[in-house]
Amino acid sequence: MLPQKQIESALQAAVSAVLPAADVSAVLVRPCDPKFGDYQSNALMSLAKQLKLNPRQLATDVVAKLDVSAVCEKVEIAGAGFLNFRLKNSVLVAALQSAARGEHLFFAKAAAPKTVVVDFSSPNVAKPMHVGHIRSTGIGDALQRTLRLLGHTVVADNHIGDWGTQFGLLLLGWKKILDRAALEREPIAELERIYKTTNAECDANPAQREEAKLELVKLQAGDAENVAIWQEMIVLSQKQFATIYRRLGVKFDVALGESFYNPWLGEVVADLLTRGIARESEGAVGVFSDGTLPPKEDPFLVSRDGEWVADPALVRKSDGGFNYMTTDLATIGYRLKTWSPTAIVYVVDDRQFGHFKKLFLTFARWKAEDSKRTKLVHVGFGKILGDDGKPFKTRSGDTVKLGDLLDEAEKRAFKIVSEKSPDMPEAQRKEIARVIGLGAVKYADLLPNRQSDYIFSWDKMLALTGNTAPYLQYAYARIKSIFRKAEGTIQNAEIHLAAEQELILAKHLLNFGFTLEAVAEEYRPNYLCNYLYELAGKFTGFYENCPVLKAEDEATRNSRLALCALTAQVLQQGLQTLGIETVEQM
Repeated sequence: MLPQKQIESALQAAVSAVLPAADVSAVLVRPCDPKFGDYQSNALMSLAKQLKLNPRQLATDVVAKLDVSAVCEKVEIAGAGFLNFRLKNSVLVAALQSAARGEHLFFAKAAAPKTVVVDFSSPNVAKPMHVGHIRSTGIGDALQRTLRLLGHTVVADNHIGDWGTQFGLLLLGWKKILDRAALEREPIAELERIYKTTNAECDANPAQREEAKLELVKLQAGDAENVAIWQEMIVLSQKQFATIYRRLGVKFDVALGESFYNPWLGEVVADLLTRGIARESEGAVGVFSDGTLPPKEDPFLVSRDGEWVADPALVRKSDGGFNYMTTDLATIGYRLKTWSPTAIVYVVDDRQFGHFKKLFLTFARWKAEDSKRTKLVHVGFGKILGDDGKPFKTRSGDTVKLGDLLDEAEKRAFKIVSEKSPDMPEAQRKEIARVIGLGAVKYADLLPNRQSDYIFSWDKMLALTGNTAPYLQYAYARIKSIFRKAEGTIQNAEIHLAAEQELILAKHLLNFGFTLEAVAEEYRPNYLCNYLYELAGKFTGFYENCPVLKAEDEATRNSRLALCALTAQVLQQGLQTLGIETVEQM
């Protein structure tokens, strides 16, 4: 067991000895400011507040029952009840030594693995994937990779938009203005042209919009011709999706379109009506407020002219059609039945906050017992902005296509690599540029607090200095270059920690697992970005102050090479968990 986990386990046992009825699941230790120690716990203060106890006295009683002498120096009680822990040097060395033997990489698999459905990316059929898709795709992929790494069972689910009113317009346009040659050359561009042209014509001619509605009705009724056209659109779109995902290194376990859930929509509405959760209103069926929340917190109410009025979640429209809420409820039902997940995580932008609040509350009323076992989580995120502070667009004002963005990233990275290493073979420069360019785009998106908007900047994201993917990739490549210069290999090297910078680096390596757990618990990949950036900085401090290849003796040289190797492993694993590749040479 890693030393920090030994401390945590012993602390929980001590709390249980003092307070047998207490829930110790929240009694945790975390890394802290080095001036206080290596780890700290503030859990006793909140526990004391909850139980109306004196926190300092509770801390004193717990420490009297706490034995971590094999791992730590004397435990210090600070302030109102903080517990500070400082690792023994021998324990830190032992943890590094076991990592060097391949027994762990400073993290442990979850003691109680969960089954988590991660719903992310979700592009629409017949539309090009655009820059906005990088957010859901990148964040979702990083989360599912983190959860898998920690031993959880993950179902990566791409909930594709393949149903809805837009298909009436697409079907009408397909029949009237399709350019088959253009469709074969650039299928998504042709489908986009059909949609835009038909939509404009329908705006000018209401009768034509009625034609589009009829085409949609025929599709929904199973008309053979319309179903065949619709299926062809899906196949063409899936080819585009596959190309983008292959470039990004993103894989899904399941990719079911909204249409997959159509057979259950009527059943969902009927069940909601039977249970009294939904009711009819003006020909439609909706879920209304049940009065259990204050009006300001109730998503089923909206303030108008100083009064709170109903804002129901519609599950059946007045024309008999269904909508996103109905499909999402049917999707939850399918996921519960198929995977019995502990959690369903939706990586969808923050503008859908209101929808998900209604969905989650409806689910809790509809399937009360299941809602106790399965947690629904909305992992929201902000927008990508241009230099003008407005949503990132092309110069002509169009949405930036994701494929074009990735092409541009590789092109710019190739220019940088060629300037730095003009003598490198072109094929090698192109491969390095691919890794750097795609990594730069992903990392720039994952680095900010996900709920913040951020400004897209090529110069910042491709910089070899600062908190960027190229900087971290370069840090990894630089360590690998040390081993190319070193003669022979290091196997079973004895690790010694004497210099201050060695200790700083070693202790940061030991916190890799805490960082992964925080990413998984709070759904925030930026924690891992910042950890890796700090790791690279601490390695630089170590390398500049602690000679490696020119160390004073062979034992010190081998010990420091072992630290270099562990740093490279954590950098590579951390970047891989973010969905970012590394190269041995830059």
